[in-house]
Amino acid sequence: MGGGGGGSGKEALVACGDKSLGVGITVWDIETGDHLLHIPTCASSPNSLICLRNQYLVASQIHKPASVAAGVIFTWPLNKLQKPLRNYPVETVGPLSCTSDGIYLAGGTPSGNIYIWEVTTGRLLKKWRGHNVSLTSLAFSNDCSLFISGSEDGMIVIWSMISLLDETECGRLPPLLSFSTEHMSFVTSLLSPSRRSSSIFLSSSLDGTCKVWDVITGTLLQTKAFPTPITAIVLDRAEKHLFSGTADGRIFVNAIDFRFVEDTCFSSGDQQIVLNGHKEAITALTFSSSGLISTSEDCTACLWDVINCVVVRRFNHQKGSITNLLVIPQSSLIPMQTNQRGSTNFRVSLLDKYPKAVNLSEGTITLVPSSRSLENQNTNTSVYRSTDLMNRQRGTTPAAIQLKIETNIENRVSTMRMAKHMMEMNNRLRASLLKLAQSRLLQNAKNEKPTNKKRKRLV
Repeated sequence: MGGGGGGSGKEALVACGDKSLGVGITVWDIETGDHLLHIPTCASSPNSLICLRNQYLVASQIHKPASVAAGVIFTWPLNKLQKPLRNYPVETVGPLSCTSDGIYLAGGTPSGNIYIWEVTTGRLLKKWRGHNVSLTSLAFSNDCSLFISGSEDGMIVIWSMISLLDETECGRLPPLLSFSTEHMSFVTSLLSPSRRSSSIFLSSSLDGTCKVWDVITGTLLQTKAFPTPITAIVLDRAEKHLFSGTADGRIFVNAIDFRFVEDTCFSSGDQQIVLNGHKEAITALTFSSSGLISTSEDCTACLWDVINCVVVRRFNHQKGSITNLLVIPQSSLIPMQTNQRGSTNFRVSLLDKYPKAVNLSEGTITLVPSSRSLENQNTNTSVYRSTDLMNRQRGTTPAAIQLKIETNIENRVSTMRMAKHMMEMNNRLRASLLKLAQSRLLQNAKNEKPTNKKRKRLV
């Protein structure tokens, strides 16, 4: 289950709250508790701070009256102290999520709209109305082929990334793969296991339940019920135990498997461990190589020895409660040498406000000579006047034309990269469906055997 112990390389704990921009982001050494770094100007609601490829922190700022940064998305490079890249979406963005490779960034809004950007170019690839109420949690499947969204009314929707990235459907509502209204209240967490099949994900809610789902079919595999609202969940690194943080500060620990159970709803009883160390609601949970880390509205974060159920180290955040928690390698904080940048540096761009369709013919210049030049049979004069007319009409120069060509090439490369990515996601999705079909055939073969047990059906 994980108690103490080291790992290959030191890790850092990243935390932020939602009290005020002045509090910012705090970074601690997990092993010693030493303060490593403070990043000013950040206040984010839960599920609104992420890390891109261990190189950038991205956070959407909480919407407060008279706040100068309300709804802004900040991006900070971890290996270089500088002001954040400020992105101004057309509306306030709350929860964020990114694909495991850092290529795509998703943001959810209070209006129910969802945005997906390509990080390296900043292009807004898709904006659509995904829910009727405020988004509360977003997640991508581990293989990046599926996107999952949850809202404050308990609804969970599963989307195919292939459909979302289809530029021919840019202005249309994308078809949903499946949806569920099983949760009766606010969805607090969505979690896609990294070691399991990409067809499995977990959810938690203020209705006091954690649910395990088949993401391909939307089938509910099992439900764990608790006596208090669940505010955050995480799996241990072996993905054998589920840790569920509650509104009263307790953390429940349960063994977990991802198989379908006929009685999908059952109460978590005496076979669970309870961790007591916080005085107020749990706001975030994560795992490091040193063990479980939790944070709470009591303005502390705790590193746990789960086996002995004790707090190993307590991190005090004296400027307010912590809403977001990340674990990153400390090596991410070391400035890169100039000769390392070409191979390891990941580029980010300003995020577009509005979708921009890629026009592969953009940059092609058609020379339209004047009637006077058409009458002139001198080729050189015609070329000169055509070029002069182009420069006067379009305000371009040779340098601008070259820039236009380079932009066109970059757009082509981006389109090819996206097409390749979609093909990979399609292959993964087909493999998942094939695996699911094989699993069902085996299950049907077992069901055909004589049995005296009365079976229950999922409604």
